[in-house]
Amino acid sequence: MKRVVVVGTQWGDEGKGKITDYLAQKADIVVRYQGGNNAGHTVVIDGKKYSLHLLPSGILNPKIDNVMANGMVINPKAFIAETEKLSNFKLHVSDRAHIVLPYHLELDKAYEQNKGDEKIGTTHKGIGPTYTDKSARLGIRVSTFIHPERFKSRLKELILFKNQELTHYGKEPIDFDQVYHEFSSYADVMRPYVKDTSYFLNQAIEASKKILFEGAQGVLLCLDHGTYPYVTSSSPTASSVPLNTGIAPWLIDGAIGVTKAYTTRVGSGPMPSEIHGDLAVHIRTVGNEFGTTTGRPRRIGWLDTVVLKHTKRVSGLSYLAVTLLDVLTGIPELKIAVSYNFNGEVIDRIPADIEDFMACTPNYITMPGWTEDITQVKSYDELPFNTKKYLEKLCALVGVPLGIFSVGPDRNQTIMVQSFFED
Repeated sequence: MKRVVVVGTQWGDEGKGKITDYLAQKADIVVRYQGGNNAGHTVVIDGKKYSLHLLPSGILNPKIDNVMANGMVINPKAFIAETEKLSNFKLHVSDRAHIVLPYHLELDKAYEQNKGDEKIGTTHKGIGPTYTDKSARLGIRVSTFIHPERFKSRLKELILFKNQELTHYGKEPIDFDQVYHEFSSYADVMRPYVKDTSYFLNQAIEASKKILFEGAQGVLLCLDHGTYPYVTSSSPTASSVPLNTGIAPWLIDGAIGVTKAYTTRVGSGPMPSEIHGDLAVHIRTVGNEFGTTTGRPRRIGWLDTVVLKHTKRVSGLSYLAVTLLDVLTGIPELKIAVSYNFNGEVIDRIPADIEDFMACTPNYITMPGWTEDITQVKSYDELPFNTKKYLEKLCALVGVPLGIFSVGPDRNQTIMVQSFFED
């Protein structure tokens, strides 16, 4: 497989950055294909932690070309803050990606406040309003942003329009001069990285380069196939990669589904296998389950294979990569949700309507836990018997083979089980 997508199979935070970073060592190009700085990837190399929000996970390897594709929405201020911490990297920014501007952030906050108890729990990074403007044909693309006069004219026009909306919500209007002068300096920094990344990627494909695609969030936060309306504003599925990068659908060779050995979720919305009490606190503490971008504590749940089978159907999965397996060490009994009770029926699918999904209660099987320290294992065979059984059951229930598992945060605590994306 030369062109592989890394997909989050749950509600995000599955460890996609870690798996992408690991696989990127075998790649020529790493492509971020959607989302903005409303998500975070944490990568640990030789004990040093790197938190990435916008940049592709391959950015830490100076040999890899990194692409921020047309499906992304890019906050230039965040872009500058992230790139200035790094050195010796190769980066290409799509001229068709859209720009996040200060009024997007303010409108994001206003929309959430206006929803009251119905709020989604966004990160207030302006991502939703930026994608809204893109769909409404009110957005500013990178190609316009880096052209001073065009940017000035378009920004002035949009700020007049957006200030009407902001004052309607009781927000302070945006000052055009301040924004233009600040963001023009960001454009000067971004300009050398900008190119037609679709053209670049298709040239790379013709040259048989190995390409790794990564998204933000997980499939259950997909605008179309997630737990709507508690979703993000784009699609993290593997099927969205061609549209969001400008390559043909048949050029994708496979997808690696990253799943935690349990389930987490940030923000509001249904989560049938959610755990409360001391056990949830224990898993959250051991797993350091706090948002990379927001620091918010993540909700904790048992592994849910209904969710994973949903992801397999709507996105496609070639292999599973199971992360944070070590966090479950010492828990005597482990539960796996295998189906839901809904309206007197047993189902293994996620209802489309959010009220129906909230009414679902999980049916579990129970697996014995393990007490052995697994953080130093280097192969599947070294795992304890009960750990192997847990992984075998997971893969059998989902119907996808195990490709990778992880027993700690560091790059060297990632173990390949199947050979793919190799020379």
